[in-house]
Amino acid sequence: MPLDIGGGNSTSIVEESYAKLKEHLGIGEPVRYLGESFRIIRVDEAVQRRLGCCCVPINAGAPPVSEPQPTPDTRVDAWGITWKQLWYSDEGYYWEPCGHPLANAELADLEKHSWPDPEHPAISAGLAEEVRRLHEESDCAIMADPVFKSLWEVAYMLRGFEQMMMDLVVDPAFADALLSKILEINITATGRFLDAVGGHIHVLRTADDLATQKGLLMSRNMFRERLMPYYKKYFDFVKSKTEAKIFYHSCGNVTNLIDDLAEIGVDILNPVQVSAIGDTAELKRRVRGRMALWGGIDTQHVLPQGSPGDVKEEVRRRIRDLASGGGYVAAAVHNIQADVPPENILAMAEAVREHGAYPLVA
Repeated sequence: MPLDIGGGNSTSIVEESYAKLKEHLGIGEPVRYLGESFRIIRVDEAVQRRLGCCCVPINAGAPPVSEPQPTPDTRVDAWGITWKQLWYSDEGYYWEPCGHPLANAELADLEKHSWPDPEHPAISAGLAEEVRRLHEESDCAIMADPVFKSLWEVAYMLRGFEQMMMDLVVDPAFADALLSKILEINITATGRFLDAVGGHIHVLRTADDLATQKGLLMSRNMFRERLMPYYKKYFDFVKSKTEAKIFYHSCGNVTNLIDDLAEIGVDILNPVQVSAIGDTAELKRRVRGRMALWGGIDTQHVLPQGSPGDVKEEVRRRIRDLASGGGYVAAAVHNIQADVPPENILAMAEAVREHGAYPLVA
């Protein structure tokens, strides 16, 4: 059974936890970042081998921001969204969006906004050579991240979450115009990326959080009417450029959207947030034969708070529920956080090797 720790932006390890893991393993390579907003790292090959990881990442670049950053603890990205460094504990911080450039915009203002250049050379610079090397030197699956792939999240970060939620109901013309513009940029940038790497990748990561711990952010009807057509256009474009499977990441309980996601071309559902979804055996019954599941090892309670024995039991349970008949990649529910001890990461990897051999034994 494949194990993913560090294969992509939803399945890696934050800097503090990775430092503890490398110290525990006696590996001293310098840290390389995979994603700065979540402060996740690119797992070293020596760590991959020790854990038995089966997936490696390749990410598109982003157009550079020409304007100077406002302060050391704030920054503005290529979309014009302002991010602020917020400490969640003494151990670490995240970058959180705090400035929404289209918060007060009207429909006519969309053409005036300074949009990112989806054809900038930085998006694909050096990637053809890198993906060819990965393809030739590694027997791992290659997970590609086009960076320009989110629709809903970019929209509400540009607009502000509450305002974008309101737009869906009271100003659908603005919502549609904004989503259309984001889709246009994403398709162009993703096309440039896939022209460089599409022939060698196995999985393409897409992501948009559509749910909370308790349920969807909006009704299913609202999703189908306002968002689903844009996702379908994007996924259809991706499938026209590569044979890679589409990996879709959404936190929260998205079970009410499973049929819709399968209909528009999602091949893999991640992160399988078990603390929100609940009955993972029932989830497997619903997706069997239509969609693979990737994730499922609880990062909210078991990995940070449990013993290595608890972690092994968690892995055994999720394999029992999710892996029957194939179609399951074992991974943590989202990135492994700073409060997860290295012993529990090793226990997770060991349990996948122990319980993840087919035919499965309950």
